[in-house]
Amino acid sequence: MRTNTRRVVLSANTAWNLAHFRRPIIERLRSEGWEVHCVAPPDDSVPELEAMGCQYHPMNMPSHGLNPLADLSLLYRLRALLRAISPTVYLSYTIKPNIYGALACRSLGVASIPNVSGLGTAFLAGGWLSRVIQALYAYSFGRCTRVCFQNADDEALFLQRKLVMASQALRLGGSGIDLSHFQPTALPREMPVRFLFIGRLLADKGLMEFASAAQIVRQIRPEVQFDVLGGEGGGNPSAVTSDTLQAWERSGLLNLLGTTKDVRPFIARAHCVVLPSYREGAPRALIEAAAMARPLIATDVPGCRDVVIEGENGYLCEPRSGDSLAKAMLRMLDQNGPALERMGRSSRRLAETRFDQARVIDRVMDAVRNA
Repeated sequence: MRTNTRRVVLSANTAWNLAHFRRPIIERLRSEGWEVHCVAPPDDSVPELEAMGCQYHPMNMPSHGLNPLADLSLLYRLRALLRAISPTVYLSYTIKPNIYGALACRSLGVASIPNVSGLGTAFLAGGWLSRVIQALYAYSFGRCTRVCFQNADDEALFLQRKLVMASQALRLGGSGIDLSHFQPTALPREMPVRFLFIGRLLADKGLMEFASAAQIVRQIRPEVQFDVLGGEGGGNPSAVTSDTLQAWERSGLLNLLGTTKDVRPFIARAHCVVLPSYREGAPRALIEAAAMARPLIATDVPGCRDVVIEGENGYLCEPRSGDSLAKAMLRMLDQNGPALERMGRSSRRLAETRFDQARVIDRVMDAVRNA
């Protein structure tokens, strides 16, 4: 497929993902004269994409599971749409757009640059389904000019299993953040100490362990506060039930803060930001907190350990363990003010060296231009 127009398609499993996480790359593409098309299931963020100058194309797609008929339908519909748009480059985010978009591009001769930001439970669980998914990755990514990774562990896993070649792999360190927007702030002097969890209210994000650790810490330090910022999980199979959330709030164990369009005031009020997730691509909540010079606590899992350096800017704990998380929190509580400030400064330096949005976008644009 040939085109004289510099035309790019961005695709993800939600329009919200493109509008909120891909805005900087969309703005750069538009500023350099690219015609930008966005392909995703419709939601309330579509007007934001259109306001950015994007041409939006609705595309329903199953976000979970492997249903051969549904996935074959998605492949057929993506291929037909890409043939009609005739893009120069296809940039994809999330699992289904990555695999089936790359397959469609392979058949059409379109350059494809998938971004691996998560592997999914089926990939990691082993068994026949995992082997099928890995075979799909290996074949669909076989002709990709570049395959972007958000953390070192996912890149190493794909290379080890020969799903991509070393010449294809490009590690970005997440989508990057605007370091001028997320400025360092002094640690609050007000007491009590506040631990802040930021993320969707899912078991996979470690919210159950956060609550369990809060119970343990409160037995020793009853004044400590545990804040939770994020929306309910909706239809996600890992969603914590409303009954459980209400019980935590009624008991005073957790302070449920709901959702916000600006996390900065909440990070500024916190003494430490915590993410006990089971696995991440590049945990934006931790990166934003690091940029604001906060000490961090996270699980020792892919994604999280790219942002938290043990003993330097925070502590790592065991995944799926409220006891281990509580020990890390108590270690943090034992630190004096100057030690916490040193951790905060280390967090900011890490954000500047690894997660600067401008550097990430420059690398993506190089890949797009050379596709």
